[in-house]
Amino acid sequence: MATDNGVQAIKPRSPMTIPFVKRDIFTRCAAWATRVTGGRIGFLTALGAVILWAITGPYYHYSSTWQLVINTGTTIITFLMVFLIQNAQNRESKAIHLKLDELILCVRAARNEMIDIEHLTEEQLDRLAERYSKVARAHQHKLQKCFEKIEEAQASSSPESAHMTVK
Repeated sequence: MATDNGVQAIKPRSPMTIPFVKRDIFTRCAAWATRVTGGRIGFLTALGAVILWAITGPYYHYSSTWQLVINTGTTIITFLMVFLIQNAQNRESKAIHLKLDELILCVRAARNEMIDIEHLTEEQLDRLAERYSKVARAHQHKLQKCFEKIEEAQASSSPESAHMTVK
């Protein structure tokens, strides 16, 4: 079936069913810790700990033990947070790759060989990146037209914006 612009419409597919699997304890704890530490509560807790540590400095006469407490605590927390952040980043990256793979698969003009390219070597990825950089450079001039239209729209919408237009 063709549309007005001559491009064939894609028939909607039936929804994919993803079986429910209970996440393991590490995944649940890591997700919880990432949410808590990456938000307001985590920041305020860390800030409170540092303020409390600084306030206790005169009481402990700024001793080496007093300094060791904050150094040891922050080192341990940083060490553990690296793994939590990496876990969250890996999951997010995998989800984005799968979404992009689905889009590549669904768009008829897309090149299906681009699916799952994150497993290529660094050299292979660099070659692909150079290919797309050449394509981008060849079409870069088209962006100027977009910027000109935006500037024209800004200039015509209000007198003040005409002074702010970048030439």
